[in-house]
This record gives sequence, structure tokens and C-alpha cells, in this order.
Amino acid sequence: MGNPFPGMNPYLEDPALWGGVHHLLISAMHQQLNQRLPEGYIALVEERIYLETGEAYQQYVPDVLVARTRAEASQATPAHAAVADPPVRIELHDPITEPFLQIVSVRNKPRTLVAVIEALSPANKTLHAEGRRRYLQKQRDLLQSTAHLLEIDLLHYGEHTVFLPREALRRERAAWDYLIALHRAGEGLHTGEVWFVNLPERLPRVCVPLLPEDPAVVLDLQAAIDAVYLQGRYHELLDYSAEPPAPLSDESRAWVRQHLHAQGIL
Repeated sequence: MGNPFPGMNPYLEDPALWGGVHHLLISAMHQQLNQRLPEGYIALVEERIYLETGEAYQQYVPDVLVARTRAEASQATPAHAAVADPPVRIELHDPITEPFLQIVSVRNKPRTLVAVIEALSPANKTLHAEGRRRYLQKQRDLLQSTAHLLEIDLLHYGEHTVFLPREALRRERAAWDYLIALHRAGEGLHTGEVWFVNLPERLPRVCVPLLPEDPAVVLDLQAAIDAVYLQGRYHELLDYSAEPPAPLSDESRAWVRQHLHAQGIL
């Protein structure tokens, strides 16, 4: 069974599932790009690795071990026995790994970074999280570099994160569900191209620029998310009788129920 929604499936936004969805999405886009890129270009999967601690970490990673320190209580011992000083016990989280895509030109050595494609994660959109701090620093660096940056935000929850300010976007459209933003290398920091997407709409086919002498490659985001749904067998995992985990408006929630009824799922 394929994705029952014409566009993004809001049930995939569940924070408990998003880690797997994110990895499969990066993989689907990676495969698609390498089938379409002209000779001399390669799409590569790269990873950010960092450590999160505290409440921000728990907001987007379920069932985690909370980092803590504590002094071990000394046990009663005979007066003549030596007593060890109590240690400090430290338990650390496993590092967080966030994959992203790079398009590089291999026509000359060393290879040239041409474009970076990011699918935003909850960590990137959580205030005071290490993942957000690192992402925003990388975003600033890329905006001033010779590489293009494509940001894909398929999450309703979290802070506004794409490089274009929310106020500027709202002058073009008052509201949207999903957002894709492209910054072309060499343009101003607040100059870009945007695809606004509402829940009932198909995810767009977006252009990814290459070097000036070559035409852009087209990335079909709907085909990618549909591949994620099939590969992850989410039709067996998602509970469509429950409310969507995404913070939708009342109007959008009503549309979801109506659409699922029309598909014979409810």
C-alpha cells in the first residue's frame, strides 16, 4: 500500500518516527539525484555528529537515557577497613547523527562542492538545542560560500529555521504547511526562491542548481516521500484511527479525516 496522501503524509511527522523517515528521505533523494545528475557530478551522503544533553534532547528523541552525575553513597564498613572516596558517576547519550546531501563536481581535482541539500530535523528546529546551534552556524557559512543551499522543511512543529525570514515569507503567503527554500551561491543573504506547500498539495519538483555552465537538476520531492513510505512499510506501522501527530489547524485535521474516509482507510 502506497502513501494515501497526495503530498506529505502528516503521520510521518511523529517525532518517534522521524529519525527513520529522515534517513530514508536522504537515501531516496540521493538515489534520485545520482540517476539524474550529468556526467562529472556526484551526490554524496554526509553526516553531522554531535552530542545533546538535557531537556532539549528529550524533546525530539524518545526513550533516551538522561545524562546525569551523582555521588555514590558510601556503604557502612567496619571501622578498621579502608573506605574509598565516592566517585562521580557520568552517563552520556549516544551521539546524534544527521545525514545530509552534497553535490560535488569531480571534473577537476580537488573536487568542488556545488550544492548542499538539507532535510530539516526536529533537532534543527528546537530552541537551545545543540543541533539547532550547529545547523544555524553551518547555514550562515553556506550562505556566504560558493555552494548552493536547498533547505526542505516537512515538519509543522519547531522554530522557523530556513534562511529566509518568516516575516518576508508572510508577505508572499500568509500561511503554509511545508516549505522548501533555495539560496543560489553568490546571491544576497536574504535572497532566495521558495516553494510553499499546503497539506492537500503534491510536494513540488524543485530545481537544484549546478555550476554556471550546466543546467539545474530536478529533484522530485513527492517521488522521494512516496518511496520513503513504501520502503519503510509505514502502512503497517501508522495508526490512522488516531489524530495526526503534527500540530495541524482544525481545518487541516478535518481535511485529513475526510481524505482518509474517502480513501477507505477509516
